[in-house]
Amino acid sequence: MQFGGAFLAAILTISYGLDPINTAISINIIGFLIAVVIILAMLKKELHEERIAHPLSIGKIIGWSALGILLAWFSQGIASVLEMAILGSDPDSANTQLIVEISRMNPIFILVPALIGPILEELVFRKIIFGALYKRFNFFLAALISSFIFAAAHMEFVHILVYATMGFVFAFIYVKTKRIIMPIIVHMSLNTVAVVGQLVLDVEQLEKIQDQAMLIFFGG
Repeated sequence: MQFGGAFLAAILTISYGLDPINTAISINIIGFLIAVVIILAMLKKELHEERIAHPLSIGKIIGWSALGILLAWFSQGIASVLEMAILGSDPDSANTQLIVEISRMNPIFILVPALIGPILEELVFRKIIFGALYKRFNFFLAALISSFIFAAAHMEFVHILVYATMGFVFAFIYVKTKRIIMPIIVHMSLNTVAVVGQLVLDVEQLEKIQDQAMLIFFGG
């Protein structure tokens, strides 16, 4: 999906003189959608059985969503501090910055990180990979392996701890609720806040919010 889409976008741009940015964005969105449809079709039976066996009330959906978001922010904060202390890395994510810049050029691209991407990633990394590992290993080992695969797939190794801890949180929410829709909702919420927040707020506002969050989480 990733490499094939880039290759197809290059061919279309060269062959038909299309705008390279918008062509790449359109191909990327279409590629994500096709991948989601294929995986949903493959998992149709399992997802149906999961929904029947483990129904969720509105209250549980709201409660687990809120808990998942708080756990993700808290674990992300700890991982960021560790990365800065051990690796000396910048807390800003290059991936997020790239997504924000692309979204500024073509707002429809927001659909990828906000909606389509989280669905695809949770189906692949939690439902399929973590699910298969969890059948053979305990939670910690299954979550550890799948979370680092999830982190490596983002190709931003300077922030591998942040991505891995997020993967742990998503796996925890999945195991506790037994419904893949819950980590999908949490993942969507986090991505939407991260991308839309950077589109709406300026850098100084974001830094002020981050500093306040650090004070709340770690007491300064």
